[in-house]
Amino acid sequence: MENKKFLSIDEQINLLISRGLNIQDKEAAKSFLYKNNYYRVSGYTLTLRKHDIFFPGVSFGNIEDIYNFDYEFRHILLKYLEIIENNIKSIYAHEFTKVYGPLGYLDKNYFSDVVNHQEILDKANNQILKRKNHEPYLRHYIDELNQDLPLWVFVDLLSFSNISILFSITDSSIKTTVANSMNIKVKGDELLSKFLHSLTIIRNLCAHGSRLYNRLFQQKPFLNKNERKLLLKRDDGCDDDHLFGFILIMKRLLNVDEFEQMKFSIKYLCDKYPFVDMRYYGFSKDWFMLL
Repeated sequence: MENKKFLSIDEQINLLISRGLNIQDKEAAKSFLYKNNYYRVSGYTLTLRKHDIFFPGVSFGNIEDIYNFDYEFRHILLKYLEIIENNIKSIYAHEFTKVYGPLGYLDKNYFSDVVNHQEILDKANNQILKRKNHEPYLRHYIDELNQDLPLWVFVDLLSFSNISILFSITDSSIKTTVANSMNIKVKGDELLSKFLHSLTIIRNLCAHGSRLYNRLFQQKPFLNKNERKLLLKRDDGCDDDHLFGFILIMKRLLNVDEFEQMKFSIKYLCDKYPFVDMRYYGFSKDWFMLL
């Protein structure tokens, strides 16, 4: 197969026009493509064309709206994912330390998977090496006190993925206590592990600027019967492979006021970019009332 050849920005614009895209302001479009990468932008056009031909009336402004909506949507989600991450780190550190002490997390015998446990310690140690010169609290414990970090300090070094894994390999009784504190009362130890794993996927996509619009997730969110009733319906069942199912998980882990704030932020975004069809995120037309 022949390799793709380089196209200048002008050639990219001409290619889009030849495929039926309406571009009124070529200079603005060229600037947008130059700063945002033709290949990256093209992923936001898949719902606006059949094969390589754009549907009648589609404009470059429509593509920009979808692209900008997705960017702002990711940052809304990141704000509330950070709240969930901080909550789980704080509650986990408190409950684990209460049972095993400030340095109990260093003992592999308290965890069900020694390989994952060691990998998390190694990653945290790498973070210490990278961050110590810039973080007074690390220099205080390591250089001044010559002490290991207590768990409530150590968790600050963990990514969302790492705290998710550490939680999953922790004793079931502690996991249940943590889950109950986050308002998951039934099978909390199992459910919270699944929820954190799901949200790790969303968090990583958001943090790395990956497209959420029209993304199909192979890893489906774990939802109960009532939550599944809120999903879009389709011929083969319900739509559980778009983003909306993960929003339902976030609803479980945020308090009422936090989730309402997130809801209104998304609604404001929908009003700002009315062209964007929320169906491509798995949202129904009445999603605001359903949530």
